[in-house]
Amino acid sequence: MSSIKVIAPGLFSTIQDLGRLNYQQYGMPVSGSMDKFAHHVANLLVGNAEHEALIEMTILGGTFIFEEDAVIAITGANMSPLINRAVEAEMWRSVHIKKGDQLSFGSAKMGCRTYLAIAGGFDVADTLESKSTYTRGGLGGYKGRAFKKDDEIGLKKHRLNLGHLEGRFIRAEHIPNYASDIVLNVVLGPQEDAFTAKGIADFFCETFKISNEFDRMGYRLEGKKIEHVDSADIISDGIVSGAVQIPAHGNPIIMLSDCQTTGGYTKIAHVITSDLPKLAQAKAGDSIKFKALDVNEAHEQYRKAMAKYEVIRAELETLRLAPERNLRLKLMDKIFNVKVNEIRTKEK
Repeated sequence: MSSIKVIAPGLFSTIQDLGRLNYQQYGMPVSGSMDKFAHHVANLLVGNAEHEALIEMTILGGTFIFEEDAVIAITGANMSPLINRAVEAEMWRSVHIKKGDQLSFGSAKMGCRTYLAIAGGFDVADTLESKSTYTRGGLGGYKGRAFKKDDEIGLKKHRLNLGHLEGRFIRAEHIPNYASDIVLNVVLGPQEDAFTAKGIADFFCETFKISNEFDRMGYRLEGKKIEHVDSADIISDGIVSGAVQIPAHGNPIIMLSDCQTTGGYTKIAHVITSDLPKLAQAKAGDSIKFKALDVNEAHEQYRKAMAKYEVIRAELETLRLAPERNLRLKLMDKIFNVKVNEIRTKEK
């Protein structure tokens, strides 16, 4: 069985798919990739099913050696990926890796999380119908934990010829720009009546900073304290990714992929599903403002996000990059080294 070997694990690298969707009623978090857009696109680029598991790296990436030829895709934050510490591994496109090659990542330039998909996916067992790692519970992924040095993660054989996958890419207009100033669209509620009019106004007018307390479970924000009418406590009810809790201290907490399934703090709003990927790429010190949408507007944003996937999927079937050419150009007595990528249209 082919595999990749972990030479350096990075800060926090795990196996994730789209999550453990059917077990919240038993108290099991969904988990799964934080940035679903980057996850979907990485798998599309290497011909995998969109739910297939991949590697999620946070802040600082790892180093891996491939024991067989493979086709990979790297999406999300730019962690300056290099092949054999010399050749830049292009992002948001399919890349051929040869047996024995070393793929290394540095720290994220913009954004927070990077995704590495491999054609065929990873040969790890399902736990409760998902390969996602939930480290607090010690289950899923690779031994229920983040990677360590010398781990070897098995790879599944891809159903397609690897040559068929080379040259796939997405257009620049589809690639997100990971800003440090973020506007998040939210739907108010369900406990908006637990807050004063001033508290709700402050929530939408003020700018908040992401504190150092941020992880896959949630982000604690710092800024103007949000006023309650009375108590911050409620009878525990359900929580989903994107819920914005306001405990008694008044600082918002946005729940994310590894969040618990119930909680007893008031929820002032929920971040809409289509905005969760850009939140997943935020980190300590980034600023956040909230913007109110109604449910119909949130649904429209979701439909637009789903339509974008369909556009990308269609383009991947018809567009290919020809092998890269390196040219030396002389302009105004100066020499420039230029990389040229020709886009070819594939017959349907």
